[in-house]
Amino acid sequence: MIFLTIIIVVVLLSGIRIAQEYQRGVVFRLGRYVGLRGPGLYWIIPLGIERVVTIDIRTRTVSAEQQETITRDSVTVKLNAVLWYRVVDAAKSVIAVADAPAAVYQLALTSLRNSIGQHDLDEVLQERNKINQLLRQNIAGSTEAWGIEVERFEMKDVELPAAMQEVMAMQAQAIREKRARIIKAEAELEASKKLSDAALQMANNPVAVELRRMQMVTEVGAENNSTTVLMIPSDFVSLAKSVSEYVREQHAKELPPKG
Repeated sequence: MIFLTIIIVVVLLSGIRIAQEYQRGVVFRLGRYVGLRGPGLYWIIPLGIERVVTIDIRTRTVSAEQQETITRDSVTVKLNAVLWYRVVDAAKSVIAVADAPAAVYQLALTSLRNSIGQHDLDEVLQERNKINQLLRQNIAGSTEAWGIEVERFEMKDVELPAAMQEVMAMQAQAIREKRARIIKAEAELEASKKLSDAALQMANNPVAVELRRMQMVTEVGAENNSTTVLMIPSDFVSLAKSVSEYVREQHAKELPPKG
């Protein structure tokens, strides 16, 4: 009896299982699904009557191997991606699909190649967020039936052929030169308008012309090794002579008479 009791106790203890907080046990009884167990301590019927499959429900990160594909505008690119997913229904991940991680991985690779083939190279390089969202949506429907939720699916690196890199560098250089020429032309146009306005004002004001000329002479004379030839219009000389005579007459009138 003691020996039989020990055997029974050992058999019963063999059915004890422990599931971590991030694990769930999918229990089958005689081949039929009966429910989930865990986390913590739980018991199953031993001797092969009940069988448990432990599933990790934490988020998994999978790096997709480099894929060579052709874009819609017939450019061959090499790229890889990163996939984040987690099991939200442990029972479906065991019953609906034979190998859930492998199935998700192969589905991700296929979706990556198909999605890149539907976009031009410029879209692949400039609209990554949009393409990443499309990648996730393309596989989310299939993985939902397997009890798996795709959290993120993003392109990581895009490798272009050497010839295409040179073409893109030339294109970028041409765009920069175009912008520089446009900026220079706009500056010259603005400067010409300012000069035109200044010339119009000076044409209506001869004194302003002379003042500008004197200012130019001053600027030129600031150089130590410069010789300045000053040409003064005769009208300006006559005006200066008249002003000088007028000042002399006024000064003579202010002086007291002699004797």
